[in-house]
Amino acid sequence: MRRKTDETDIEINYSKELFVDTGNPVLNHLLKTLFYYMGKNVIIKAKFDLNHHLWEDMGITIGQFLKNEVESKKIKRFGTSILPMDDALILVSIDISRSYTNIDINIKDAEKGFELGNFKELILGLSRYLQSTIHIKQINGENAHHIIEASFKALGSALKTALEPSDKLESTNRVYEV
Repeated sequence: MRRKTDETDIEINYSKELFVDTGNPVLNHLLKTLFYYMGKNVIIKAKFDLNHHLWEDMGITIGQFLKNEVESKKIKRFGTSILPMDDALILVSIDISRSYTNIDINIKDAEKGFELGNFKELILGLSRYLQSTIHIKQINGENAHHIIEASFKALGSALKTALEPSDKLESTNRVYEV
């Protein structure tokens, strides 16, 4: 899958091993974490003009990539994960059905590269293009690196569960012909 705009050029493809080169070391680290916890090996390559555009378009591209994977398939749909990382404890809950995002994070100890605004843009893009409800709640933590990395771990873990195949359509909303 490729997304090319005037601001970014992002490509994601399945691979035999996990490889990420976005030109942003922090985002590389976090995307490796996300896909590792999802249990998916991919190659991600990106070029960009501004970090904000990279993070936002990366969320959109990942959302499109995952949406293509599950289109017309029965999946478990729901996934929830609570994961710690040092001082941080994060809860992520997902419903792959329609777009909604709630991010309840308060970072006290900032760290360059781990900006909350860029993180939110990535999650918003992912939610919109995967058509998923994503709740991320910080239960504990102060360090930006720990909070955001734990969020990516929990997000990957929750997505892994939600994207698993299901024997049935996971919905009580049925369309009946009259």
